[in-house]
Amino acid sequence: MQNKITQLFGIEYPIIQAGMVWASGWRLASAVSNAGGLGLLGAGSMYPEILEEHIIKCKKATDKPFGVNVPMLYPDIEKLMDIIVKHEVKIVFTSAGNPKTWTTFLQEKGITVVHVVSSVKFALKAQEAGVDAVVAEGFEAGGHNGRDETTTMVLIPSVKEKIHIPVIAAGGIATGRAMLAAMVLGADGVQVGSRFVASPEASSHELFKKYVVDAKEGDTQLTLKELAPVRLLKNKFFNDVQAAYAKGATKEELKALLGRARAKKGMFEGDMEEGELEIGQVSGLIHNITPAAEIVRELMEEFHRAKTEMRNY
Repeated sequence: MQNKITQLFGIEYPIIQAGMVWASGWRLASAVSNAGGLGLLGAGSMYPEILEEHIIKCKKATDKPFGVNVPMLYPDIEKLMDIIVKHEVKIVFTSAGNPKTWTTFLQEKGITVVHVVSSVKFALKAQEAGVDAVVAEGFEAGGHNGRDETTTMVLIPSVKEKIHIPVIAAGGIATGRAMLAAMVLGADGVQVGSRFVASPEASSHELFKKYVVDAKEGDTQLTLKELAPVRLLKNKFFNDVQAAYAKGATKEELKALLGRARAKKGMFEGDMEEGELEIGQVSGLIHNITPAAEIVRELMEEFHRAKTEMRNY
C-alpha cells in the first residue's frame, strides 16, 4: 500500500504507533516497525540516557524505519536532540510546542520532521515552519489534548482543506474501519495510540492494560483544562479532581493535587487508584491484549475488507 506517508517514511503501511509516555519503548516500536508500520519511541517519559538505551536496543531489534516522539516542553530537550542526532535516528515527531524551534536543526541533519497539532491554526504554523507532515489529533485521543475540543471527524477535513503537506489522522482510531474513515476524510495515514497500549510489548503496567480493555463508553473524560487538558480513565484520582472542581479549586490547588509523577504512578507503576490514567475514548472498543504485529495485521485486514464493502454500496 503506497501513498505519501509510506513513501515519506519508507514503510509498508500508513500506520504510525504513537510515541506515548510510559508505553512506547523499544519493544513496542520495533515490533510495529517489523510489522510494516512506523514505531515511535516516547521520549517524554525517558531521561536522556534511557532514550539512548532504547534507541540502541530498537536498532538491534529492527532494520526497519522507526522514530522518536519528543514533547517540546521537555526540560532537557537539547540532550534528547543530541542523542537522536548522534544515533542517526531518521524520523522525529514533535509535539506540545513551537515547531519552528527544532525543525530546521533536525532537517539539516537529514531527519524527517512531523509535528502534532490539534487545530487548523497550528497546522498552518507547522507547515510554515517547514515540517514534512502533521499529525492532526482530535480530542477523542488520550493524554494531553487540544483546548478547542475539535473531534477527529471535523479536524481532518478542516486541516486537509488548508494545508498541502501530508496529514496523519489521530484520535479515536483503533480499527481498520476507523482507519478507512480517516483516509476518506482526507488523511494520508493514521496514528494509533490506545490500541497499542493493550499489547504485550507496551511498557505500561499490566494492571493499566487491564483497565484499558475493561473500559466502557464514557469511562474517560477530558479534565484539568486550566493546567493542560488531559483525557483520563475515571478512578479515585479523577474523582478527587472532580471534587476539587466542585469546591471551586484554584489553578494552584489543582496543580498541587496533580503533584509530580502522577502519570508514572498509574500507567507505569500500576497504582490504579492514585495514578493518572491517560487513554483515549476508543478504549471502549478495545477488548483484548494483542501482540503489536497482530494489531497491525488486523488493522490492514479490516481496512481492506471495509474498503471492499464500500464498493458494494
